[in-house]
Amino acid sequence: MSEIVATNQTILVVGGGISGMTAALEAAECGKQVILLEKNPSLGGRVSQLYRYFPKMCHPTCGVEINYRRIKANRNLRVITMAEVASVSGDEGNYQVKVKISPRYVNENCTACGECSKAVEAEFDDEYNYGLGKRKGAYLPYAMAYPQRYVIDPRILGSDDAGKAKAACKYDAIDLEQQEQEVDLNVGAIIWATGWRPYDAAKIQPYGYDRIANVITSVEFERMADPYGPTGGKILRPSDGKEAKDIAFIQCAGSRDRNHLKHCSRICCMASLKQTHYVREKYGDDGKATIYYIDIRAIDRIDDFHRKVKEDPNVTFVKSKVASIVEDKATGNPVLRGVNTEGYHRYENPHDLVVLAVGMEPSVPADQFPADVTINEEGFIEPTSQGAIFAAGCSSDALDVNRAVQSATASALRAIQVVNRVAGMEG
Repeated sequence: MSEIVATNQTILVVGGGISGMTAALEAAECGKQVILLEKNPSLGGRVSQLYRYFPKMCHPTCGVEINYRRIKANRNLRVITMAEVASVSGDEGNYQVKVKISPRYVNENCTACGECSKAVEAEFDDEYNYGLGKRKGAYLPYAMAYPQRYVIDPRILGSDDAGKAKAACKYDAIDLEQQEQEVDLNVGAIIWATGWRPYDAAKIQPYGYDRIANVITSVEFERMADPYGPTGGKILRPSDGKEAKDIAFIQCAGSRDRNHLKHCSRICCMASLKQTHYVREKYGDDGKATIYYIDIRAIDRIDDFHRKVKEDPNVTFVKSKVASIVEDKATGNPVLRGVNTEGYHRYENPHDLVVLAVGMEPSVPADQFPADVTINEEGFIEPTSQGAIFAAGCSSDALDVNRAVQSATASALRAIQVVNRVAGMEG
């Protein structure tokens, strides 16, 4: 890796999802020097794992690809993947940041030809597809990954597979001797854009995510619906591989619950409304969706989208907090039990598949932050005075993509003001 140059007029962005990319690009395109860190092998974050956006039902790959082009074209922006912040010290205009960079075992000679992957036999759960499929021990994280370079899984080091991968590479791109690096950066401002993670559905015991095969999460369903996903776009039951045409969506799975996440995660209602479209598109009049909800939180322009879904005769809304899910052993169907609060009718409804609209929590737990920031009770960074460390996107709150991008732009403007003041004092 070439030398990393950073000064107190450099802006550091931590996290390479949609918020981090937005903040980094906004600052770099204003002429500021920016370093963008991402802990994974490629940029893109959760947005790269979406099949479609709501409410326009367009594909996020278009916007992500445009951002990648902007990144490639901007000389003010340095991207470092597989990098995590170990510690932060100092204050506004003069931060010392220690960064650990994990080895990729593939250097910049890589042309993404894929020969190393063909040579490797070992397979592991595919993180990009939330473990619904497998990937090789030499892999490209996803088709549009940036940087467009393969990665060697460290679990194959020392095995025959590692040797096969190296032998298959015609460009001397595989370096099995790479070691972890530690670099020290001096920067003027930091934008924290580490994003979110889906709440662990296994913690919601009554819903049986870890016991009932045909109970999955909304993020898993999103990958399943994608034609480039693990099932080729088919909505299949994990238990038997049969197509699921009668699907239940359970709202607030882990959100607005004193036993789990107290806050509203804001994206869940819209995610389920969007996913009913996937069911109808796949199966037409044979596809049925039932949404079990406390209340639907669709505001502003999103309300029109909600109304259109409600008008669909194949989509049923049940106002109820589902009490429990059991499995019909004969069919493998999950059976939902609860009370419909509109009329107080008890129900025991079987479905082919259940999708839990899981809540959103910050990717970095409150007790693991390497910087001195103020964390609220939900684990998000408070927008209080804390030097020049600014939260962007879902590190600041539960936000949809639109609001996360707005938050990132605002954080970039704040960081620019800081480095401008530094430059003014030194000028």
